[in-house]
Amino acid sequence: MSIQSINPFNGEVIKEYMEDTDLEISEKIDRVQQAWLTYQHTNYAMRADLLQKMAVLLEERKDQLARLMAGEMGKPLKQGLAEVVKCAAVCRYYAENGADFLADEQIETQASKSYVSFRPIGIVLAVMPWNFPFWQVFRFLAPALMAGNAGILKHSSGVMGCAQAIEQVVKDAGFQEDIFKALICSSKSIAKVIENPLVKAVTITGSTNAGKKIAEQAGSLLKKTVLELGGSDPYLVLADADLPAAARVCAESRLINNGQSCIAAKRFIVVKEVEEEFTRLFKYQMEQKKTGDPFKEDTDLGPMARADLRDELHQQVLKCIEQGADCILGGKIPFADGEHAFYQPTILRDVKKGMLAYDEEIFGPVAAIITAADAADAVRIANDTNFGLGAAVFTRDIDLAEDIARNQLAAGSCFVNEGVKSDPALPFGGINESGYGRELAMFGIHEFVNIKTVYIK
Repeated sequence: MSIQSINPFNGEVIKEYMEDTDLEISEKIDRVQQAWLTYQHTNYAMRADLLQKMAVLLEERKDQLARLMAGEMGKPLKQGLAEVVKCAAVCRYYAENGADFLADEQIETQASKSYVSFRPIGIVLAVMPWNFPFWQVFRFLAPALMAGNAGILKHSSGVMGCAQAIEQVVKDAGFQEDIFKALICSSKSIAKVIENPLVKAVTITGSTNAGKKIAEQAGSLLKKTVLELGGSDPYLVLADADLPAAARVCAESRLINNGQSCIAAKRFIVVKEVEEEFTRLFKYQMEQKKTGDPFKEDTDLGPMARADLRDELHQQVLKCIEQGADCILGGKIPFADGEHAFYQPTILRDVKKGMLAYDEEIFGPVAAIITAADAADAVRIANDTNFGLGAAVFTRDIDLAEDIARNQLAAGSCFVNEGVKSDPALPFGGINESGYGRELAMFGIHEFVNIKTVYIK
């Protein structure tokens, strides 16, 4: 069997990869395990130095890696460049802070000496999506390598070139041979990989349904999981918000990565008295984004990752309109001729409970505007969801905003007057059907270690 990488801009096959057999996958895991038996005993200074070298390589190769993303999944070049630079930043973050995060913690007890030590656990399987094909991997990989773990990657089938490029960067940075390997396989192989006794934990970024299946299997084997799953992030625009600034941030957040981001703004909950003005400004901002060839410097939105995803998105939009939503922008497939995966920036207004755009995650450049009576009603609507990844609130009343962000919104990350984003220094993850566990910061590196108590009488 082969796996194809297809350019979503023109439908052309970039490359075909022969899929790993079950035996080849098992042999790769065995090699990673042998590498880890030695690597686990390296010191923090050595690991940090290798992470720093990896950061340098990423920056040196950022142009070619951005072009690889543009070809395989349609990310505009300028966004791809920013993604690679962010990967370098997370490598440097853990190189500079990892030793402190993993230092023994002394605890006073009746013992002559007692403390907590953070020890590596072995091979961590990462199941990663196509939408941020480098960043999603490196935010797991950098802390894993700093903690002394090894990694195997099951990347999305459409970005196998990115997967192999990551493996090459790890190797060229000087890490031990086979400490990280990319598998060339489809989703049907994941179950057997999780079953392998050498695999000690799993981290997945993906859909809620995929996360549930992996968590169920891993749980039956008593293997640790971290799940970063879907989201339908609410952005609350209150009556006293700086509307031009809010409209700009909201449009940028909805359209980042062609609208294909778990933490993109998806539900815009606007207090009624400013809804008309916000909608006007928001529509203007959405209209300014240029759709086109992701290899051109002035392109804001490239194609979606695959034509079938675009077609599924369009059917969701049509369903929302059928349910009573008012489409005031877009809602059409542009460029009728050609094998492409483009979709126009789209705004659905008058979205209400029971409509698809209210209840489900829409993964693409489609915004849903929902009317709220006041701030309290906006919070109620925001929390009326099965998800809980990120949220944002826009208001000039900072005390109120902080109270809403800290105490009222049910989400893993809450931002004030800014779009939701991940940062190496801040823990990232969700609640409810958006998953559990945390990536990044000190909390992320502690997810996949043995938090070991040592007690000396």
